[in-house]
Amino acid sequence: MKQITSIQNPFIKSLVQLQEKTKARKQSGTFLIEGKREIELALKGGYIINTILFLPEIISQIELDVLISNSYAIDVIEINKEVYQKLAYRDSTEGVIAVAEAKSTALEDLILPENPLILVMESIEKPGNIGAMLRTCDAAKIDAVILANPKTDLYNPNLIRSSVGCIFTNQIATGSNEEVIAFLKNKKIAIYSATLQDSNSYHTQNYTPASAIVVGTEATGLSQTWRDNANQNILIPMQGQIDSMNVSVAAAILLFEAKRQRGFKTI
Repeated sequence: MKQITSIQNPFIKSLVQLQEKTKARKQSGTFLIEGKREIELALKGGYIINTILFLPEIISQIELDVLISNSYAIDVIEINKEVYQKLAYRDSTEGVIAVAEAKSTALEDLILPENPLILVMESIEKPGNIGAMLRTCDAAKIDAVILANPKTDLYNPNLIRSSVGCIFTNQIATGSNEEVIAFLKNKKIAIYSATLQDSNSYHTQNYTPASAIVVGTEATGLSQTWRDNANQNILIPMQGQIDSMNVSVAAAILLFEAKRQRGFKTI
C-alpha cells in the first residue's frame, strides 16, 4: 500500500488545489469527497472514484475495505495526520477522502419519466442554499435538478458538505436560461416560476402533469426571462410582515405540494 507523509508531496499539493480552486476542478475534471457517507452515496450514484486517502488513526483498514468493497481499480493511499488536516475541509473528522471524476451535467443526459417533476434554480450563488435544496430534492424524490445560469461550482466542497451527499443522489444538469427553457418546452414540461409578480397562489395549480418549479435568488428573485416564459407564475402567500423567505424553504414548500398532489409517488 502506498503511503504519503509530506504535505509537500506534488500529488497532495494538487489535491489542495482541487479543494480550493474551481479552476483546478474544471481543468482536471475531478474533485474531492470527504466522509464515509458521502463516498458511499457517490459510489451508489455511479461516480467513478480514482483514489482513496485514509488516516488509520481514525478509520480502520476493515472499515475502509467495507466502504469500497464493491469497487475496483481504486488507488488506496495511507496518509498521516498532517497530510489529512491539510486536505480535510470539514471540522468533523472521519479520516477518509476520495478523489472522484465529475459527471456530465448536460441537459440531454437527463433521464426523465413520463411526467417528471423538476426543480430549476436560477443563478443561486450560496452553496449552502443549493445544498439545502438538494437535500429537499432527495427527500421528495424529485426527478431532476437543473441549475440555470449557475453561479457556483457544483463540486464546491461547501456545497457537497451542505448537501450531506445529496449532490450524488440527484440527477443534476446545468445550462443557460435560454437552453433550459428550450429544453423544458421541447419536453412539454410546464414551467411554474416562483415570483411575486403576476402570480397565483401555489396551491391552486395542478402539478401532476410534467412540471418544473423555478426558484431564484432571495435578493433579486427570478429574472424577467423566467417570468415571461412561465406557464404560470406562482407565489406562497405570506402572512407576516415580510414578503419573502429563504429560497430553500420556499422550494421545499412548493416541491412537497407537488408531491402531495402526486400522492407522494413518481408518476
